[in-house]
Amino acid sequence: MKQNYAYGRELRLLTPAHFQKVFDNPPVKAVTAELTMLATPNNLGCPRIGVTLSKKRAKRAVDRNRIKRKIRESFRLKQHKIPAFDIIVIGKNGVVDLSQEELQQRLDYLWRTLSKRCAQYLSASSDSTS
Repeated sequence: MKQNYAYGRELRLLTPAHFQKVFDNPPVKAVTAELTMLATPNNLGCPRIGVTLSKKRAKRAVDRNRIKRKIRESFRLKQHKIPAFDIIVIGKNGVVDLSQEELQQRLDYLWRTLSKRCAQYLSASSDSTS
């Protein structure tokens, strides 16, 4: 079976309401010193992602765009291993100082952790409803 690695509009959090839903009460979190991922289940059958990186954390636009691009590319390749959750990736202090390899390692670790915790959350919530 060939997997589709596209990163279309349906895989992005587009409106402030989508972001707010995740920020309000995220049941699943994965954290490193430089990045935080928050996740809330959705009913769409596929994960969606939003990225926030403020000027305070990355002063230059070129740095913000590079980091966001790397995060989105990482998500595009890992999307098939992630359950149907809305995910927000937040850049924190020090994210600009990471090399490309270090950023990739942090993202790989966070995707593994997040997908594990999402699966645990789904199984725990399905156990409590039955």
